[in-house]
Amino acid sequence: MSTRRRLTVSGAALAVALSGAMPALATAQTTDSVRPADRATARTSPDLDVLFIGAHPDDEAFGLSTYGQWNEYNDIQIGVITITRGEGGGNAVGPEEGPALGLIREAEERRAVGRAGITDIYNLDQVDFYYTVSAPLTEQVWGHDDTLDRVVRVIRETQPEVITTMDTAPSPGNHGHHQYAGRMAFEAYRLAGDPSAFPEQVTDEGLEPWAPSKLFRSGARGQATGPGRDCPTSFEPTRPAQNIYGVWSGRRSQRWDDTWAQVEREAQREYASQGWAVFPDVSDDPSQLPCDFWTQIESRVPFIRGDLTEAAAGPVAMLRGAVLPIPGGLPLGTGLVVKPEPFDVTPGGSTTVSASLTAPSHRALSGVTVDVTVPDGWTAEGDGAIGFLGAGETDTVEFTVTAAPDAATNDRALVSAVVRARGPNSSTLVGHGDTEVSVVPVVRGDQEPLPQVADFEAWVDASDYPQMEGFVKPVLTLPSGGSRTVDVTLTNFSDATQSGEVTMELPDGFSADPATAPYSDLAAGDQTVVSFAVTNTDASLPTSNEGGDGGDYDYTIVTTADGTSSETHPALELVPTTSVEEAASAPTVDGLVSAGEYAGEPLDLSRLWEGEECESAEDCSAVGHLARSGDDIYVAVEVTDDTLGTVLDASDCKRHWRTDSVEIALDPAGDSENTSTTFKLFALPTTTEGDVCYGRDADNNQGPGAETAPTVEVASTVTDPYAGYVIETKIPAAELPGTVDPDHMGFNAFVYDSDTQDKTGQTRIGWSTWGGVQGDPYRWGIVEFPGWTPPDVPDSEPVIPSDVLASADSPQTIAQAVRNGVPIGGGPAADPASSARLRSAVLGPDSVEVTIRVRGPGEAHVFLVRRGKALASLVERFDETGLVTVELPVDQAPPDGSRVLLAYVADSGGTTSTVRAVQ
Repeated sequence: MSTRRRLTVSGAALAVALSGAMPALATAQTTDSVRPADRATARTSPDLDVLFIGAHPDDEAFGLSTYGQWNEYNDIQIGVITITRGEGGGNAVGPEEGPALGLIREAEERRAVGRAGITDIYNLDQVDFYYTVSAPLTEQVWGHDDTLDRVVRVIRETQPEVITTMDTAPSPGNHGHHQYAGRMAFEAYRLAGDPSAFPEQVTDEGLEPWAPSKLFRSGARGQATGPGRDCPTSFEPTRPAQNIYGVWSGRRSQRWDDTWAQVEREAQREYASQGWAVFPDVSDDPSQLPCDFWTQIESRVPFIRGDLTEAAAGPVAMLRGAVLPIPGGLPLGTGLVVKPEPFDVTPGGSTTVSASLTAPSHRALSGVTVDVTVPDGWTAEGDGAIGFLGAGETDTVEFTVTAAPDAATNDRALVSAVVRARGPNSSTLVGHGDTEVSVVPVVRGDQEPLPQVADFEAWVDASDYPQMEGFVKPVLTLPSGGSRTVDVTLTNFSDATQSGEVTMELPDGFSADPATAPYSDLAAGDQTVVSFAVTNTDASLPTSNEGGDGGDYDYTIVTTADGTSSETHPALELVPTTSVEEAASAPTVDGLVSAGEYAGEPLDLSRLWEGEECESAEDCSAVGHLARSGDDIYVAVEVTDDTLGTVLDASDCKRHWRTDSVEIALDPAGDSENTSTTFKLFALPTTTEGDVCYGRDADNNQGPGAETAPTVEVASTVTDPYAGYVIETKIPAAELPGTVDPDHMGFNAFVYDSDTQDKTGQTRIGWSTWGGVQGDPYRWGIVEFPGWTPPDVPDSEPVIPSDVLASADSPQTIAQAVRNGVPIGGGPAADPASSARLRSAVLGPDSVEVTIRVRGPGEAHVFLVRRGKALASLVERFDETGLVTVELPVDQAPPDGSRVLLAYVADSGGTTSTVRAVQ
């Protein structure tokens, strides 16, 4: 017998996490999760209508009003994929982190979504490592193929008609995990129906390819003009060619006897670990309740046009054609795909738009015709007569669509296909499909993208989702009073060689050298780059989000070609700068800013970047100071504050955004794409023990300060009576993850203000400020160190947290697998011939004796549970086959109704989940 090991998550932690959270266990004594090929006799396979794909527990939280209405009134079955369990988030309810926090957050999610009638959550066991705005870093940590394999497998297991997910675009502040979860959903939507994608799932696991009918992302780009019942039809979209649907949250739930907006709010409060328990009630006035908005990305079926008309305003309009029939429409099961080739068309140019129609597998269509409608001034030519289409058959018709000669460029046009077929009693059945077409100029000049935007555009091209392009405003940062090179990429969209010129029309306070640059002999379909030296000539202009339009100084790139001109409208963002001379003597790190210690200009750290406005300077404001002595950088932050937030134990010195704290961020080379190559130090001014505490977070090597920054010195003083505090640090250059560029080191200082005792923050202020700026090194300020030759520091490989809760260590996940037969973790089912299953669970004097039939080597994860509470657990490895017995020690006899759960992780691959009642 091998040596057993107990789970690292304590039984008490399990009990707290699981209380009231576990789904009902299967009542049958022999229920297992088994190979898909055996399911016909073993269980009823999940048959979802809608599947949401997100990154963390709570990502679905602002769509629960919609999901709940669908479930209550239309019996729509919804499931959730959560790629991580949120172990990297904060914890406002206790000291747990890592796997223990993952248990808590999974339990919160199960309680929350249960209010919307959702019972199935599929956790994929990827690590929630920290807040980042970088999808490339997320891919590096999660792994593309592994994550996509799991998502595709769950889709094939649950066979949803509709996929909903998150925004894939690297918009400022959009979490990189959210972006990447959306990417995985988009790719899986395309691949799950392709038997050549992850073929072993089909050939070895017995899964069937499954192609969902519709793909949506939550939210929409545009302006909601107001709340109330009419909000579905009053949204003003950024792109009218998009299909956008609104679902009003003011509808009343009979199940909960309240508006769905309030039910959703009560569900959101379940995410107490994230500080959401303090969310206030929504308005009692239905006219003040808003809509959830959804953007249709793709459809394989006819649909009701999401043009914000009354027909599209119903709460289930976006499900019509996929889950629910369209009144008077083509029968459910009809397929329709409308696609242009090419996607880009110049004014007067043409594209081929195809409409592929598939008859339902159970029914033929007759008298079929397809008509295409285009904008005014456009033309469409083609024969849309199909006639008879046998059951399951597909036919494609093509139309040549030509843009109007004066079509507006850098815009999207809507091309619609209307399908008609003969219905019963001489009626006509109608179906709608459409596509966007991008109208482009002859030659377009685009400001160079940021690295994460370039990565996104490469993904868009590789994945063939051109409809996602153009939503991220092109921005580049520029040091206040400084210069940079700005490259403009010219693309020739025409079919002839072009020559012309490019002009930068900059706002006051900026100049370009040259102002206009020529280009010549740009071949059809090719690109070239023209470079400009751009300078901020007026250093008095406001920086960060205090300047320009929300921090952006918009300008225009004008490109001429073939007697035409086109414009694009990017922006420059000014970041603050400072120069730090070597100090006459090194500051003393004592938590005091003494006269003469910091000779440079003080830094204004009172700019708001997130949260509530400071009511006054006394409520929250701050001043920063920088100095250098030798190869050491000194930073002092003087914070004015009228209320001290939660004072944490020294053992809870982490997740600093929960209370009053300071974060100091350094990007040595000043060119990091994400914070994994930066140094970010946080400090709390005091703890319950009375001392300062500090550490590193969301950077090259996060963790306790003594371990991750051993040569750093930190001190603090707190005023008495309380009116604020000072954090002072010494950071040796050798402690940074790379060599400092003395002409361009990235730097920022953030102040987190909390006036509560519930571990929730209210206000965030700092030096260089935008939403999500803590994850955006390119938006940090710039520090120059004249006369300094920094030490040569080798680049450090990022240390990314990997402490993740595995599904085999989550009894709530195992219970779900037992109930619905879908294997845990998004992985495959183990072969019964090489796995293990529970045979019996018998109560003894001081333990529960568990008998397991082992058919192959692996690891058993065993739990004793009762009504969502874990009473005991163990993990044991088995290398030999046969009947084996293990004991779960108990302090007292477990109550009636107790069960034993087993997740067996087979060495040969895959898992098996089983349950037995305690006898």
